[in-house]
Amino acid sequence: MTTLSIRLPDTLVKEVDAKAKLLHVPRAEYVRLAISRMNSEVSAEERRKRLRALSECVRKESLRVCAEFDLVEYGRAKAK
Repeated sequence: MTTLSIRLPDTLVKEVDAKAKLLHVPRAEYVRLAISRMNSEVSAEERRKRLRALSECVRKESLRVCAEFDLVEYGRAKAK
């Protein structure tokens, strides 16, 4: 395991200590969990952005295919 040295404002350290105590975990474990959670959130947001971009790329084609199915199923084009 690598050691990481960081500088934090005193108010943040006090808050970290209070939350760690509340959860009955050492300060270092609390910070590790916080970093891990933040990494997960950033990864999830990146994934959402990629999926949204891909969805936009196929949107027109998806609408065209849906219109074709509607025509086959109901014998008419779906109203826009």
